[in-house]
Amino acid sequence: MKKLDVITIGRSSVDLYGAQAGGRLEDMASFNKYIGGSPTNMACGTARLGLKSALITRVGDEHMGRFIREELERHGVDTQGVITDKERLTALVLLGIRDQEQFPLIFYRENCADMALVEDDIDPAFIASAKAVVATGTHLSHPQTEAAVLKALRLARESGSRTALDIDYRPNLWGLSGHGDGENRFIASDKVTEKLQSTLQLFDLIVGTEEEFHIAGGTTDTVEALRNVRKVSGATLVCKRGPMGATAFEGVIPDSLDDGISGPGFPIEVFNVLGAGDGFMSGLLKGWITGEDWVTALTYANACGAFAVSRHGCTPAYPSWEELQFFLKRGVKDKALRKDPELEQIHWSTNRHRLHGGDWSTMRVFAFDHRIQLEQMADAANAGHERIGSFKKLCLDAALAVADGQSGYGILCDSRHGREALYRAAGTGLWIGHPVEWPASRPLTLEPEIGPDFGGLAEWPAEHVVKVLCFYHPHDTDAMKAEQEDVLKRLFAACRRNRLEMLLEVIPSKVGPVDADTTADIIRRFYDIGIYPDWWKLEPMTSAEAWAKACAAISDNDPYTRGIVVLGLDAPEDELATSFAEAARFPLVKGFAVGRTIFAEAARKWLAGELTDEAAIADMVSRFDRLCRIWDTARAEAGLEANENELRGISA
Repeated sequence: MKKLDVITIGRSSVDLYGAQAGGRLEDMASFNKYIGGSPTNMACGTARLGLKSALITRVGDEHMGRFIREELERHGVDTQGVITDKERLTALVLLGIRDQEQFPLIFYRENCADMALVEDDIDPAFIASAKAVVATGTHLSHPQTEAAVLKALRLARESGSRTALDIDYRPNLWGLSGHGDGENRFIASDKVTEKLQSTLQLFDLIVGTEEEFHIAGGTTDTVEALRNVRKVSGATLVCKRGPMGATAFEGVIPDSLDDGISGPGFPIEVFNVLGAGDGFMSGLLKGWITGEDWVTALTYANACGAFAVSRHGCTPAYPSWEELQFFLKRGVKDKALRKDPELEQIHWSTNRHRLHGGDWSTMRVFAFDHRIQLEQMADAANAGHERIGSFKKLCLDAALAVADGQSGYGILCDSRHGREALYRAAGTGLWIGHPVEWPASRPLTLEPEIGPDFGGLAEWPAEHVVKVLCFYHPHDTDAMKAEQEDVLKRLFAACRRNRLEMLLEVIPSKVGPVDADTTADIIRRFYDIGIYPDWWKLEPMTSAEAWAKACAAISDNDPYTRGIVVLGLDAPEDELATSFAEAARFPLVKGFAVGRTIFAEAARKWLAGELTDEAAIADMVSRFDRLCRIWDTARAEAGLEANENELRGISA
């Protein structure tokens, strides 16, 4: 049994994509940062489709190299073969979308890390652990990297693994044109053809565009080029034909490309061709490695290529397995796939867990995003409001002490008083919620820093979760509902635009009477108007019926939701224990986000000068830790009860 499905070998870069479409690369004003390089894209693309993928490459010993490694790990890609090069920088690529035909790009690859790959980087045991090894053409362009790739291919064949080549022809990476010619996909070269043909016999699968087979076959007649490749290789040849899909040839090459094996194509709008081939290859590898027939494998490939062509970026555009299955079953509704709300919701929600590290199946959140309450405490203690920020740093220290480097812990902290705490929290492994609402506002208004166009979110780190509290009730007037819903809809759109998760908190009991249906009705209303929060924050409910209805309202509309956290409302610890016991019975409730129960006593005394920093931290650590234990116990007991009920059901 091989533990890995596929290992890809070769290029790994950071792609800086021009955020504006329709202009020259010279005029791009801002860029989005993604991982890139064909083997890296394919490793992530196949991982999204459920394969156990790995990558062999080199990255620099700097921020961009760490970014690539962390992104691979978030995608579930095995990074054992990713070598940190102490001497060279990670490769960069600048890319843009000029129009439907022009996609300028510049490769910054002079003496880059991935081109320093050597034979010693290839571990025989690691190669033997994979069902398939995939190489790309660029690493055949230099004797040193070619030797590493050839070693990997030889070891793969010796261990019974299959081998594949994505020709991935970039003329300027073979030294055939200048730095400004990165967009060029074909320059004839006898030298390149000879080099490629010397290796083609090592592959079981060879994939390329018509132009790429032209360079591999030494002629611009596609059928003749395929026949020339067939003379030196018995591999299955898959020729990508743009909007006409792709065709596979297992044996003799026929007179017409139309006589090969093909899968259905998908009529979509071409927005961005960059990375589409890697998306195609990811889908093809999914089918090939899992033993599907060629029609099915090509269907996967064409669909994955369609997703890539219709979205911004390379790896970010590729579908999850759930998304691909949904698309193949439902079909195309909007040829601009990125504008299909149903499809985009599945794309976001089935890939977002890649955005942040950690296991968030349990949520123990210390909420100290309070502004009004702490200002009132400071006023009562005759302390300046500037001291609130210092106290919030103590709250962070308490949260970090309880978390002790483990997943499943987080904070809620504002930037008005808690900006320094937020800065310090970055990269600590904590889940970070960041509020946007103006405290106690009804109708809902936002903190001034967010801006009238919500542009302030563009300044937020990707790891921050946008938290918004809305005092909403089903009995509100139509005018109140319309005003609050408008703010929430625009905020939701801004969160997605900035690739930020959103937590929506609702507290209807502060507005009017509640019953078992109140919260569920609110939840369904927000879904009906197109708001799909990643997280819900709900007040403790008074009955199992109310919890069941709220959970059903979420599950019916969003099966991929992150889940619910329970808020505290300054309740005493024993009351929270009772509410936790009720909430923990529902798997959709992941944990709690509690504040004043933890910090209120320490804040009053510290602001009044009655507690030292150390004593305040110790008090909050004790209270937070006890709540964590209460939640964990409640969850464990709820699980035991569920198991016992299941057993009773079976025996009955």
